[in-house]
Amino acid sequence: MNDLPFGFSSSDDRDKDDRNSGKDNGPGNGGPDPANPFGFAFGDGGAVDPSQLGQLFSQLGNMFSGMGSGMAGGGSGPVNYDVATNLARQQIGSFTPMLDKEHQAVADAVRLAEVWLDEQTTLPAGITTTAAWTPVDWLENTLPTWKTLCDPIAEQMSKTMDTGLPEEAQAFAGPMMAMIGQLSGTMYGTQLGQGLGQLAGGVLTSTDIGLPLAPDRVGVLLPEAIAKFAEGLDLPAQEIVVFLAAREAAHVRLFSHVPWLKQRLLATVEEYARGIRIDLGGLQNLATEIDPQELFTNPGKLEELMGSAASFEPQTTPEQQAALTRLETLLALVEGWVEQVVSSALGDRIPSTAALTETMRRRRASGGPAEQTFATLIGMDLRPRKLREAATLWRSLAEASDITARDNVWGHPDLLPDADDLDNPAGFIDRVIGGDTSGIDDAIAELERQFAENDAKDDDSDSDGDGSPTDGKKPDQD
Repeated sequence: MNDLPFGFSSSDDRDKDDRNSGKDNGPGNGGPDPANPFGFAFGDGGAVDPSQLGQLFSQLGNMFSGMGSGMAGGGSGPVNYDVATNLARQQIGSFTPMLDKEHQAVADAVRLAEVWLDEQTTLPAGITTTAAWTPVDWLENTLPTWKTLCDPIAEQMSKTMDTGLPEEAQAFAGPMMAMIGQLSGTMYGTQLGQGLGQLAGGVLTSTDIGLPLAPDRVGVLLPEAIAKFAEGLDLPAQEIVVFLAAREAAHVRLFSHVPWLKQRLLATVEEYARGIRIDLGGLQNLATEIDPQELFTNPGKLEELMGSAASFEPQTTPEQQAALTRLETLLALVEGWVEQVVSSALGDRIPSTAALTETMRRRRASGGPAEQTFATLIGMDLRPRKLREAATLWRSLAEASDITARDNVWGHPDLLPDADDLDNPAGFIDRVIGGDTSGIDDAIAELERQFAENDAKDDDSDSDGDGSPTDGKKPDQD
């Protein structure tokens, strides 16, 4: 899988050989002419008639469009999810079906974890259904959320490619732009399928990347991935399972009882998507500076240009960077809260809690397979960069007050600490428990000002110019 975030890459050698063979594209019935593979007539001295360029691009568009339709096998919209699902299934390969005993083991681990979590948070249990998933189960059940995440990105990519070229370049390269728009859904679906296939084999729970991917109130463990994860740790397997069950249960409590949280996370991704801009300088060069004769004699040149990262590289805007910072901070707050609650609940009961906490912290903060795959799929780096600071803030707040004050911070998004608060937790804690009412005082002052203005307007409307009532009655008239 390449590093381009949206799948604009050259196709494999098999596709290249098929196209270079020129099947069904040569003139007459004698096959393609290597010097003129598209059947265009050359003028004097080998020059190309400019009027033929539109026909060239149209033929190329038809060729690539046919190839894309063959790959797609149906589907519509900004992303071809049929392609994504099929490729992901192929990449997952064989897997072990879940047995009843594994479903029961997950249910038992979650039930035990919930009892211990009850002592360390005021948020009630959120899981109503537990499940042991195979990688294919994970793929099928999380795909609706992936659609919510990917559609805004792909739609914005398509819009910027349609409108980013100057008007004269659009007229010149119109057939090619139509071709790219037609294939973009398949290309993104291909990239998504490869990424989800890789991700499905490595995630441990439904909240492993910090987002609620499973259906609401469902607690999920993936036994096959957990077994591979445990192989690298010299720790009891049962402790690992209960620890991961506690993390899943804590995440689900938070997402279930803080109703705005999931929407805020997804909305931040959409906000990031709205700011996507593509540097189309490479594509403009393709439309205005390409040597047509070289294109005739070397059709692979067009593929090379289309596969160039510089032609389609998204540019990060200040607005996107701000959205990314907010997302990283929110993810850090979620992860830090989960870490602090789980550590407090399990620390005296499971000896390996500290070691597992550090393992998960490094796995999340350093960017494991889940984060790397997400970065490739969405174009965002989904790492809680201030995870340690967030965990420290939540722990310090609970120690300075209690778990009720700590959990009440999730009552409204405006109450949450921001990135600066993570660097200065003492100031945030003082505001929460120190009775800082400056914000309330300002709000009250603003309300009083508005009331005074309204009263003044009422006085003006109740009287005419000489101070008598405006209804025409005298003061003593009933």
